[in-house]
Amino acid sequence: MDYVKRAGEIIDIEIEELKNVRSSLGPSFSRAVNLLLDAVHGGHKIVVTGLGKNHHIGQKIAATLTSTGSPAVVLHPAEAMHGDLGILSPGDVALCLSYTGASDELITLLPLIKQNDVRIIAVTGDPDSPLAANSEEVILVRVEREACPLNISPTSSSTATLAVGDALAMVLLEARGFTRDDYAKLHPGGAIGRALLLKIKDIMRTGRRVAYVKSGALVHDALFAMTEARSGSVVVVDESHRVTGIFTDGDLRRHLRTEEKVTLNRIEAVMTPNPLTLNQDRLAVDALAFFREHQIDDLIIVDDNGTLVGMVDIQDLPKFKLL
Repeated sequence: MDYVKRAGEIIDIEIEELKNVRSSLGPSFSRAVNLLLDAVHGGHKIVVTGLGKNHHIGQKIAATLTSTGSPAVVLHPAEAMHGDLGILSPGDVALCLSYTGASDELITLLPLIKQNDVRIIAVTGDPDSPLAANSEEVILVRVEREACPLNISPTSSSTATLAVGDALAMVLLEARGFTRDDYAKLHPGGAIGRALLLKIKDIMRTGRRVAYVKSGALVHDALFAMTEARSGSVVVVDESHRVTGIFTDGDLRRHLRTEEKVTLNRIEAVMTPNPLTLNQDRLAVDALAFFREHQIDDLIIVDDNGTLVGMVDIQDLPKFKLL
């Protein structure tokens, strides 16, 4: 067997089934989002439940919902019968995952969920199942075949369920107007949290660590400023300290190939005018995006008036654990 080829075939099966599930989405999906939206806006939570593989899928869905500002918990159908029903509160919404929609444990749980004044959304492959019959909204995840060669092990169906869960979470995120600032508040740890919580002014170089010269200076003066600040570039500013250009060590090397006395030139003759700048109050993640998009090594930081206030060197980012 060619393992790589076979792996590709399995992934192709799941891709095809995801396309089928996508085409089956309809008004019930929109109504389900509105149910979830009403619950979250009302200060309630989303209770995700499922058995077997769906329990594991449900854990991921609940984690994604919670991490994007929609409080969610996981309720195992078996544990619910031994005290975990206390998780439920009136006004919550239950997201019930079952491909067959007929697992005994889940079906036994449904009337107990309803008794707690909790509305039910089914994610199932069978629109005529007991789960579907007992749910307010039904989102179909019907697949033609599993990626399992025996067509037994949940593969395409579990992937489809996970994808629908992600779709619910992301649509809900946008409907609620959840922003990157909101995300940052929920993720203070790790590289993502640091990138979203830290502002550029928290990481930029300032004072003597910023190389700059005023318009009219010679290239020689710019090189001296770069050496003093141990910087690979120098910012050119006008009399009001507004940024007009940038000159880098790369620019110097290029000019030296054709002009030996380049250091006696005025800086305006060799600088790059109107360079990219970023406001000091933007998030550090925006600096990351700039470096990646524009393939630059130094980023000029300004205030609301366009006045030079600092620099961010791409080499500074690792010490802030932003790369």
